Amino acid sequence: MLKRVTDRAVGPDRARGFVPPVLAVPAVLGLALLVLPLGALVARVEWATLWADITAPAAVSALGLSLATGLVATLVCLVLGVPLALLIARATPRWSAVLRAVVTIPLVLPPMVGGVALLFLLGRSAPLGSLIEGWWGITIPFTTAAVVIAQVFVALPFLVLTVEGSLRTVGVDYERTAASLGAGRWRILWRVTLPLAAPGLIAGVILCFARAIGEFGATALFAGNAPGVTQTMPLAIYTAFNGSGIGQGTAVALSLLLLVTAVAVLLLVRGWRPGAPR
Repeated sequence: MLKRVTDRAVGPDRARGFVPPVLAVPAVLGLALLVLPLGALVARVEWATLWADITAPAAVSALGLSLATGLVATLVCLVLGVPLALLIARATPRWSAVLRAVVTIPLVLPPMVGGVALLFLLGRSAPLGSLIEGWWGITIPFTTAAVVIAQVFVALPFLVLTVEGSLRTVGVDYERTAASLGAGRWRILWRVTLPLAAPGLIAGVILCFARAIGEFGATALFAGNAPGVTQTMPLAIYTAFNGSGIGQGTAVALSLLLLVTAVAVLLLVRGWRPGAPR
């Protein structure tokens, strides 16, 4: 009886809660701040020349380099990130918190600082960089390999944290059951652990790839901006709006392409998230 009286008293506000209506004003302003710039970008697209802008030689070069390095960086993140996610998910609470904090640092670190850090580690005068150059004659900064390394540095946390969260949600009960039935560690990993964590793994890969192809700051400092060698889409867009490189029409078209990619990533991640509404 009391529940029915309460439901009638609350009425339609029960679903909306009791937030003061005046807060809708700053909420709408915040939404406008997020949406209007994207609308302004779409409005500036020259739809009649969109295909020609995207297929211009300089744009194709930047697009191809972004996709190629993004795919390689994602594969590297997959090879390194899944074991790291497993280590964090199965560590003790104290060590898990420490490792998670270390992995999160590149997410909150300004990308330019990441580029400086990579230079200080792998530059020609840096200890590790000079060692690599002395032993194998390989110079890493301002090469395509530097683009991949910068992308891995900024994208790896997205994959690790997503997969680690999925692994923690799954738990170890099924692994223990498989072990009690005689399955070895590798068999448990491939037949139990990874299949159960597959939605998080796929979502992490998608987020990782999107972050890799959108990387700008660390790439600019560590890899440079050489067309055809290190000039990815974000760098080509930046160069165009500084009066050189590809035209501004092509830069706007590439910006739209990155925007569409971001929306597609959100839709894909939403679709693969466990329990996501369809």
